[in-house]
Amino acid sequence: MPELPEVETIVRDIRPALVGRQLGRASLSHDDILRGVSRRRLLRDLRGATVQSVFRRAKHAILDFGARRLVVQPGMTGSLIVYDRPLDREEARYAVLRAPLDDGRELVYRDVRRIGKLLLLDERGWRRYDEAIGPEPLAPEFTAERLAEALRGSRQAVKKVLMDQRHLAGVGNIYANEALFAAGIDPSKPANRLTPDAVRRLHRELRRILHAAIDSNGTTVRDYRTGSGEPGSFQLELLVYGREGEPCRRCGTRLTGTHLIDARISVFCHRCQA
Repeated sequence: MPELPEVETIVRDIRPALVGRQLGRASLSHDDILRGVSRRRLLRDLRGATVQSVFRRAKHAILDFGARRLVVQPGMTGSLIVYDRPLDREEARYAVLRAPLDDGRELVYRDVRRIGKLLLLDERGWRRYDEAIGPEPLAPEFTAERLAEALRGSRQAVKKVLMDQRHLAGVGNIYANEALFAAGIDPSKPANRLTPDAVRRLHRELRRILHAAIDSNGTTVRDYRTGSGEPGSFQLELLVYGREGEPCRRCGTRLTGTHLIDARISVFCHRCQA
């Protein structure tokens, strides 16, 4: 699933093409990606709406129309792209939402497996949505002390807490694995047992890795594409994720993979992560 760096990359790519543009008559091929809004209402409210801003919250791209906000949760196979040319047959096949712009281009949400979701929220709905999500890890106010507050209140594995969107926004399996390895922390260690020094390392490495992933346009393992339709390149820099059974690039120890910490694969080094 696209995480913070991937969605941030998408938002940065499409923002210049969308802000100030007015949407024409949109079309929707399938209703199963809608949450809390009907096809009729979505298409009615999008028609003629002007994009005031485009930003990211957690793992979601937000198109702000003023009175309404379209929340796009890409899921595992979703992409949000502005096209300045007609779609080819393969692109059109998986185009779920299509919205022409007043400059002749077209905003398209594509989703091969339709795992993603679209929400259309008014101000009240947006406040409920926003308040249910934790702080942004790249925000200036997200300090090591703020991270410590989230960790000290939980006996769950530190990796689970990092991925819990109520505690921290936008971090998923890829970057939790990478940050814990870089900080030298066992992903199964109870969050409330981390030392202050370990928390500071984790805070520093998490922010560093997220910034680095954004600079590389995110991680493409399979389906993720940027807002211009290109793959990311941070997969070339991954040290543990996807490398179960391979040698640790620090010490040479065979990397361990387990699903016991949570439902997703956790890959770590027994020697480097205490």
